[in-house]
Amino acid sequence: MNETYTNAAAEADKISKNTQPQRMQELQTMQQAMYANLGISDKVYQFSKEVLDSLASRFAEIDQVTEYNQLKVIKAMQDNKVSEACLLGTTGYGYNDLGRETLEAVYASIFHAEDALVRPQITCGTHALALALISNLRPKDELLSPVGKPYDTLEEVIGIRPSKGSLAEYGITYRQVDLLADGGFDYEAIEKALNQQTKLVTIQRSKGYQTRPTLSVTRIGELISFIKKRRPDIICMVDNCYGEFVETIEPTDVGADMVVGSLIKNPGGGLAPIGGYIVGKKECVENAAYRLTSPGLGKEVGASLGILRDFYHGLFLAPTVTASALKGAIFAANIYEKLGFRVVPNSIESRHDIIQAVEFGTPEGVIAFCKGIQAAAPVDSFVTPEPWDMPGYDSQVIMAAGAFVSGSSIELSADGPIKPPYAVYFQGGLTFEHAQFGIMKTLQSIVDAGIKKL
Repeated sequence: MNETYTNAAAEADKISKNTQPQRMQELQTMQQAMYANLGISDKVYQFSKEVLDSLASRFAEIDQVTEYNQLKVIKAMQDNKVSEACLLGTTGYGYNDLGRETLEAVYASIFHAEDALVRPQITCGTHALALALISNLRPKDELLSPVGKPYDTLEEVIGIRPSKGSLAEYGITYRQVDLLADGGFDYEAIEKALNQQTKLVTIQRSKGYQTRPTLSVTRIGELISFIKKRRPDIICMVDNCYGEFVETIEPTDVGADMVVGSLIKNPGGGLAPIGGYIVGKKECVENAAYRLTSPGLGKEVGASLGILRDFYHGLFLAPTVTASALKGAIFAANIYEKLGFRVVPNSIESRHDIIQAVEFGTPEGVIAFCKGIQAAAPVDSFVTPEPWDMPGYDSQVIMAAGAFVSGSSIELSADGPIKPPYAVYFQGGLTFEHAQFGIMKTLQSIVDAGIKKL
């Protein structure tokens, strides 16, 4: 037994024999020393702890939602008789893949949907959205976004920015109605925008690279109801990325025909190494399956290649992992609002996704924040993120993430375009403790860069 281990064991034994207040004080002293070893100054530590102490009741409410969602996932797995055989995989064509078919039934149950497509062959969230759109739209159809501009990478999918294979190349037109200045729906303009060619309405739940409010499931339901009363035949699709398990209901519970997301965000629980999902009406999901594979094949093929254990395991953990990320976002909002920066959502608003935007007003603030996130990572903490010309975006983007799964934004990460209003978008954290450390590290980076004094 080496000397370091012996000393640590002796300290632990000493603490265990003290009274509870003594133990707490000594543990806090050890904790602060560990933060210091990781580059966190006393000022940053104390400032952060004061903010954290004020959030106990807010976090208790999140725990209630998490408990409900955890039970919902367990019930769906039990109702669909998930077995050990489901955790195995198939190769080749993937015919009669019990685990794949059961997993899709589990997703359908969780979302109270008719059908689901959950596949590793869906490479990312943008791919899942493109698949849902391309498979359910035909030439001369029109796509309408009643919530303003969609996420940057969808601009090329739609053809707002010309790109090979876009919807525009197939004769599918696009129209959008911006949100009102207060973030509300412009119902009058939406009604005028609906026409005989309107086939599908896309509703982005999260803010993307904008500083507008994220949409609650209830508000999404109100918008869908408004559209369906005027055109019951229109397909209402919701981009659910970053929103799963934040509330006790999902958009399919309020009338969405399709709900789309990525498995390397909330529902993958940090374990899914790739994948996306589409849940909703059977016809919409079948259309997507035939486009993903081939006409005549649909959901019958698509080998799971030993990946199913991670899909099931990640889904099981997803409610608690999402809660950790949500707590991290609230912690970040309270930290940076207290420092005088504009944050969206603000420190007390209700939450409907895991993303926290912080407006710095300068590129230096965005870059310093991202450097702090990178320095807090378990993987690649020693590298320095820099803005670059990332495919699919119209400006340079900086991304910080030291993730076990490349690009997984349910893990601690931050990114943002280097353009006004120079906002950074923070999300993720497989554990709250890591999210907390990441935010403290961003604050240290901001202080060290001279952007803000404590």
